[in-house]
Amino acid sequence: MKFRISLAVLTLALATSSSMAAHDRECTNNTIKGSYAFTIHGQIFTPNGTLVVNGIAKTTFDGNGNLTQVDAVAVNGDTLQVWRPGTGTYSVNSDCTGTMTLLNPDQPPLHLAILVSDSGDLIHTVVTDPGFAVTSNAERILTRKPED
Repeated sequence: MKFRISLAVLTLALATSSSMAAHDRECTNNTIKGSYAFTIHGQIFTPNGTLVVNGIAKTTFDGNGNLTQVDAVAVNGDTLQVWRPGTGTYSVNSDCTGTMTLLNPDQPPLHLAILVSDSGDLIHTVVTDPGFAVTSNAERILTRKPED
């Protein structure tokens, strides 16, 4: 009986420590290396009124703080350009928070706060520039077919 209790306690201790170790892993720029599919929603507040923003983007992070992107964004129901190219930079902190700056032709830089989750498979963002209430969520794009 003592042996069973000791074995159960040991098993529980090992399971708890391995799950805690898995969650204590720190994030880096390399955590989000690869391509992600973003869904974008929000509003932009201008002196002439509110603009509704919806869109999608494919963003590729190089693991070293640089990114490339193509997007298709609609403002008030009108798509600006389908697969508009862009570039930018990003930085991921050890606590999985970070920042991104997006550069699109003929537009001012766009600044975002980011939160990386699910071991780098998900990214959540919010635009931090004044007048923007725009968020996005992304998931990593698999580059290989899952095994059956």
